[in-house]
Amino acid sequence: MPLEAPLPPVEDRVDELNKLYAHHSASSVLEHAISDPLVGKTALLSSFGAESIVLLHMVSVIDRTTPILFLDTEMLFPETLDYQREVAAALRLTNVQVFGPDRDLTFVNDANSRLHVTNPDACCALRKTEPMQAALAPYDAWITGRKRVQGGKRAKLRFFEADGKNRMKINPLAHFSKQDVEDYLQNNRLPRHPLVAKGYASIGCAPCTTKVAPGEDARAGRWRGLDKSECGIHVVNGQTVRSDLET
Repeated sequence: MPLEAPLPPVEDRVDELNKLYAHHSASSVLEHAISDPLVGKTALLSSFGAESIVLLHMVSVIDRTTPILFLDTEMLFPETLDYQREVAAALRLTNVQVFGPDRDLTFVNDANSRLHVTNPDACCALRKTEPMQAALAPYDAWITGRKRVQGGKRAKLRFFEADGKNRMKINPLAHFSKQDVEDYLQNNRLPRHPLVAKGYASIGCAPCTTKVAPGEDARAGRWRGLDKSECGIHVVNGQTVRSDLET
């Protein structure tokens, strides 16, 4: 069997893909991302959070065998774990892969599960970033739920972007507004995460997630009171940056 030809550099592929799909819909971008040889082997990283079911539903329509990676940090809400199983069954997703932090490392570095109090960045690195990078290692690309409407550096988010030198991120919902998300949920009669009705707009680990008040930013309930708004730390192009794992 002949060896597969190596993919062109990520930056070149990202530029080409953004030109090809600049005016495509979210579902079209996602469909091409899953099948386009320029993208390579692709997985959806999903938190099964407040808005995750939009992409999960799109994937279920396009290709139910798409790898879906779910990170159980071992500190999630019980409702999230139940919701993950229920959604996977309801959408008939056949390739959901549940992974978590290294048990030996958590025993050594967070034996009493209190690291999130003393060093939340280290906790995120231990329970989220490091296992995520390990789970993504076999893939050339991963799908996220990030959107321009979320502001900050995402205001100019493109459908395809480089994630270091060897992998790319795909953002099919880059142009989705809050209303687009709501319309998609209602039009497809999709089940909401049970904590949304209780006031949780952005859902992560239980100890670091609180309800948000009317008018507050959706992520105000994440690490409330701390100078922290993203999940973990990883390295891109040799520099340490924050990484938002919620999809």
